[in-house]
Amino acid sequence: MNRRSMKGLTLLAAGMAAVGALTAAPAQAATTATTTATETCSPWSLQSGLMTQVCASITGDSVQFLGRIALAGPPTPDFPPQPQVLSTTLSGTVVGGSSLGSIAQNVNFLASTVTVNGPTATVACGSTVSGTFGVSKFGWGPSPVTVNAAVPC
Repeated sequence: MNRRSMKGLTLLAAGMAAVGALTAAPAQAATTATTTATETCSPWSLQSGLMTQVCASITGDSVQFLGRIALAGPPTPDFPPQPQVLSTTLSGTVVGGSSLGSIAQNVNFLASTVTVNGPTATVACGSTVSGTFGVSKFGWGPSPVTVNAAVPC
């Protein structure tokens, strides 16, 4: 190759390297805030062969209350569980403040654990919330369970 061809190839290679450097900008890391949910639950409470529990699920400044209903023990083959229509009430408040709402609904229950979704609200960080879950049916009244949970900052 002659000197002129070498010079042209050198310039071409330098130009290609510059273009490659410009187009191969470093990838920037995605900055997504991941907020994890924390769940604070009451102890299970026994009521007429059923267990009930209330939980506060907190993600950031959002709170949702959940009620759970389960059998108090394993079903027996001699006495299989019978379907039941249960009346539930699930409510939430900011301790020392306002109500976050209340939901009343009927739930069909057989043997599997049932989760009842309650009110959801945005609450200021540092607040304490309280949830109450009551279950009743014809013949017996509710024996509500309560949970308190702090909304972290």
